[in-house]
Order: sequence, then structure tokens, then C-alpha cells
Amino acid sequence: MKRTFVFISAALALTACATDPLTGQTVYGNTARGAAIGALGGAAVGVLAGGNDGRNAAIGAAVGAIAGGSVGVYMDKQQAALRARTAGTEIAIKRVGDQIELQLPSDVTFATNQSSIQPNFYNALDAVASTLVEYPSTAIDIVGHADSDGTDAYNQDLSERRAASVKSYLAGRGVQSVRMISSGRGESQPIASNATASGKAQNRRVQILLTPIQQ
Repeated sequence: MKRTFVFISAALALTACATDPLTGQTVYGNTARGAAIGALGGAAVGVLAGGNDGRNAAIGAAVGAIAGGSVGVYMDKQQAALRARTAGTEIAIKRVGDQIELQLPSDVTFATNQSSIQPNFYNALDAVASTLVEYPSTAIDIVGHADSDGTDAYNQDLSERRAASVKSYLAGRGVQSVRMISSGRGESQPIASNATASGKAQNRRVQILLTPIQQ
């Protein structure tokens, strides 16, 4: 079995984006079809979801892998379902080749300096969970990020705890734990300037990266 290796650079330009007329969400193009997309928050993140960390065989055995020629269609359907079910939420969806990223803004998902998911975000995560259950042949990397306020150690710990909370919540909604790994990047991978309040808000985020398990 193999998984698509995708190396994502934070230097990619935020181009070729559009607003979905049905959901109102920002949608980024599929690079496999020649469109550029925005940065997904740091090059190391793409390696996490693309590398073989032992889950390939475990996920394939548990839920089955995708035939090589069907991967694109499988991920297209999963992306469309995610977009439809998360319409009206704060969740942003991006695509690079056969990899999908969901970005959860921490200011909406969590209270300040807290790692417990806020109840008003349950419905949004329930929509994500139901889609992940419906499309099981994907590895799921959940990665927390922080802004530059506070110490490096504090931000690292908070980012890890927030990612772990999302993983735990999804597992509680039926997403198989064998598919998921959570980790934190602290303040090391900003996607905006920490010199402004709006930039810090963008940097406080949790990513859910989906990578297909292929035969």
C-alpha cells in the first residue's frame, strides 16, 4: 500500500480561489488540475500527512484502501460532502492534489487559553465527523497551532492539547482512532503576521489533514 506524498510550502501564493455559490465558503483549486492554492500552514505539515508512519497498513486492513485510479474521484466526493455539510460554519477547506485540509479557527473552536471545545462548535465538528465516517479510507492528521503570545513552551503545550481535544471528539463520534494522529506546532508555523491582532487570530488554528490510503 502507499499514500500520496504531498509537500506543501508555506510560500505558495493564495491564488486561484473562489467562493462557492451554494455554501459561501472559500474554495481553493486542485493542483492536480493545474490550479494554484494557498499555503496550508507550513511545509512540515504536508510531510506529516504524506509520509508512512505505520498507519497505512493498519487503516487499509481496518477499512480498505482505494484503488489507484479511483483516488481522485473518492477525494472529490469527500470534499464536496465536507463543503456542503460545513456550510455556514467557520471551517475553511483547501485542496492540494489528493489531499484535503480543513482549518478550524481556534477563536471559534476554543475559549481563550482553553483546550476544551466550545459547545457552540459541536454541530460543525459533528458534520465533519459524519463525513469522515462515511469516507473511511483516509489517514487523518490533526495539527494545532498558536500565535506568538506567551512562551514557546506554553504555546506548544496548548497547541498539542487543542489538537488532542479535536481527535478525542471525532473518536467519540465514530471516527476510528487508528486513522488519527494529533500533534502541535506551537507558534512555529504562522500563516500571518503576529504583529497584528488579525494575524494572530489566523495563526491560532487547528488543521485536519486528510490523505487517501491507496492500494
